[in-house]
Amino acid sequence: MIILATGYLPDLDFLASLGTLDRTGRPLHRGGASLAHPRLAHVGLEWQRSLSSASLCGVGRGARRAVRRIARGLRSR
Repeated sequence: MIILATGYLPDLDFLASLGTLDRTGRPLHRGGASLAHPRLAHVGLEWQRSLSSASLCGVGRGARRAVRRIARGLRSR
């Protein structure tokens, strides 16, 4: 498992080689779950699930969802 942090300003260029970004450089996801890579989850993206997703007020909800997704993936191994 790898957890990456990009800081306050997204710098996702390193994900391009995995094919997980669209042509504008934004992650291909639904609610934070990557549509291109089954074991990748995003947290803190603008409008990930709601207006607050990219703020300190909303990032916790996205993090909980990401942890549940990662845990499900580890259990299914």
